[in-house]
Order: sequence, then C-alpha cells, then structure tokens
Amino acid sequence: MRILVVGGGTGGTIVANHLARRLADDIRGNKAHITLLSDTDKHMYQPGLLYVAFGQMSPDQLYRDEASMLESAVDFHVDPVTSFDFDHNEVETESGANYPYDILVIATGSRIEPEEVPGLNEAAYNFFTEENALRMYKALREFKGGTIAMTVSVPHKCPVSPIEAIFMLHDYFKERGIRDQVRLQYYYPINKVHTTANVAKWAEPEFQKAGIEYETLFNLKEVDAENKIAFSEEGSEAPFDMLIAIPPHRGSQVADDNQMGDGGWIPTDRHKLTMEGYDNVYVIGDCTNVPVSKTGSAAHYEAEVVAENITSIMRIGTPVTEYDGKVYCFIEAGFDRATYNAFDYYNLPDLKPPSKSLHRFKVAYNKMYWTTVRGLL
Repeated sequence: MRILVVGGGTGGTIVANHLARRLADDIRGNKAHITLLSDTDKHMYQPGLLYVAFGQMSPDQLYRDEASMLESAVDFHVDPVTSFDFDHNEVETESGANYPYDILVIATGSRIEPEEVPGLNEAAYNFFTEENALRMYKALREFKGGTIAMTVSVPHKCPVSPIEAIFMLHDYFKERGIRDQVRLQYYYPINKVHTTANVAKWAEPEFQKAGIEYETLFNLKEVDAENKIAFSEEGSEAPFDMLIAIPPHRGSQVADDNQMGDGGWIPTDRHKLTMEGYDNVYVIGDCTNVPVSKTGSAAHYEAEVVAENITSIMRIGTPVTEYDGKVYCFIEAGFDRATYNAFDYYNLPDLKPPSKSLHRFKVAYNKMYWTTVRGLL
C-alpha cells in the first residue's frame, strides 16, 4: 500500500511517524510505503511566534530539521505539490514528478491574507510569521504610550491567540512601568469576545480586571494607515497609535489553486476526516473545514485517528475509529499565569482560574513539542 502524506507540519509529521511505527513489519516486507512531501526542509513550532513577538523566544528556537523529526522509514522529499488528481490517485509536484498513492493524507495548513483588507498590510503588526513577529517585537520596544488596538478576523490559527496576546500586552507594559500610559482596545467580529461561549465568559471579567477595553461586532473593513483609523463593516471606527491585527486566513495556496474548497478550506467529514467524495483521501489540521479550532492540538488528535484507521484498513479492511472533535490547548493569561481550554463536539470547555503552575506547564510544553511531533507523547 502506497501512503502519501502532503504537508510536513504538526499533523503530517505525526501521522507519518505513527504509521511508520505501526506498519514497521509491513514496510520491511514491502507491503507498505510511506512518503511525505513538504515545501520546506524545516519544521516550525508555530505557537512560539507569539513568544517571539514579546521577546520571550528567539527565532532559532522555533525550528528543527524536518528529517530529524521523522522515523527513518518515512521517505521524505522537499518537493511541493502543485496539483492533485484524485480520480487517478496521484499528485504532481513542483519538480514535475508524479507521486501515485493508494491512500492520501492532506495536511497543508493555512496561510494569512492581510491583503484582503485594504490598508491592513501597511498599518498593522501581527505574529503569524517569523518576520512579522520580529517586526512586532521591535515596534513594542519602541512604543512609549498611546492606544493599541487589536482587531480580529475569523477563522484563524490558534483561536485563543488574540486573547493571549492582549493579556501579554497588559503584562508587557506593566513590566516596563508604562501600563497607565497605554490604552488597550480589543475588537472582535461577533457579539462576544471569543467564538467559544465559555472562553468569552471567562475572558470578559479578566479583561475588566486588567483594564482592557473591548468592542464586539467589529468586522474589519479597511484601515486608513495614514490617519491611523480602522473601520468596521458595521460603521464604527477604531483610532490607534499601534494596530495589531489577527489577519484574514485562508487554506493553503495549493488547495486554493486546485479549487478544493471555498477559501481553500477543504470539505472534510468531521468524524471520518475523509475529503468529501473520496474515501481514500484524509484531511487533517488547519486546512480542513471541520468545526474545531485550527490548532496543533486538533491536528495531533486528528493525526492519531487517521493513523489508527489507515492501519486498521491494512489489517482488517475497514476503519475502526472516528474523530470526536477533541481539542486541548493552553491559554496564556499574561506573562506568568495560564489556564486551559479542553473540549470536543459534545462537551464545552470548563475553564479554570489562571494559575502560575499552568503557565509553567505551558512553558514546559513549548519544549516537549518536539517529542510530541515525533508521535511519542
């Protein structure tokens, strides 16, 4: 059986490693072959970008060689996929090579598209790429006081990241001794401060305690970079001295180019994790349209389900498990406190009061990630 994994992020790496271990005998007996195609030879720990933006991590801490993250049985190539031929079970890559498959796993992630909002690229900072995170860090160091506005477009990677960032801004300026000179304003596109009701219920009183102002039903329409004003679709205005934006996101470029789903989000069965119309194509991670958070945690649990089902297909001819929407992620409530967000399709999160111990756990996880992505945790 030829198993092809497209995408070397969290989901793709974990599923390839799980399969390499579970199918070790089949691989040695030439009954199974696992190939992973990526557009880079580096693996990035994406949640670390938020810490880079606040000077708490350096960029070199975010990267490892992708080959070092993979089991030796995985046939790894840096050769970006350019087109998918689902009817003939093969993909074509940038090099012109064709890779046939019996089972395909798509884990191509998502991307930011600030250009979709006029003026946003010129006016705003964000922390979703290394370059942008460093740029934001340098701007924060030079900021002496005034209004910082944070606008949010949904969906986006790591749904709790804007809440984490606004709390970290609060503590950052407290540490600098100028918090009383900084007005923090948070703008969210629906009628609460987060799409998950229980997260919003927890966050709003925390905002009030920290003196963070917020406005809901603010869908960013355009930004006047020269006069420093953000405008909403609803007609309101947000003047700022510094704008930090969670920019619009889309699915991967290759998914968009191949018209695989609206906005590049690939239509995916929320339980089976198969692509709509193809039982031998699985989709995991940020590129799906599955109604869960676009986080490494979701990709991790999805990868485990897919690896289990591919293994069982080889063993007994049928999948044996389904994804229940499980997600577990930490929420930083500043520089030294955190809580966590755990839920699935059937259970809402029950957030605990932020604590220093949970923050320490989050910091430890930043280092444990490299073990996790190997599929060992």
